[in-house]
Amino acid sequence: MRYLQFFNRRLRRVREISRLSVADVAEMCAVDEAQVRSWEALDARQRTYPGVGELLDLCLKTDTPLEYLLDVDADVETGQLELPGLAFSRSDDLSVALSELEQEIDRVRLTEEETELLRRFRRSDSDNRRMVLQLLRR
Repeated sequence: MRYLQFFNRRLRRVREISRLSVADVAEMCAVDEAQVRSWEALDARQRTYPGVGELLDLCLKTDTPLEYLLDVDADVETGQLELPGLAFSRSDDLSVALSELEQEIDRVRLTEEETELLRRFRRSDSDNRRMVLQLLRR
């Protein structure tokens, strides 16, 4: 996938900057940790790629622009965007694709309370994070 050629490096950078573990990203995207590790795999033969839903979850929950995670070359004019789970060309009805995308964004959009909880969780030290995670697992 040429749009995701450097996704593995960019995902790792987002995780490091946001102080997120593989488990945190897995939970955000509703996948298992092994899946996130395969997204970050250095060996391209072992690497997998997230679907549109996981990409949107990741972007919205980490405040990361989609353009940062994708390798979008403005000079390339193919007429088609190829992302896992989403492909349309200029000849397709874009209003249907945009409507589906809007529904997916609404599904993963955080409430104000969720955003505040995430913000406070990120600012807390590792001991407090561990305690919160233990409470949530009960």
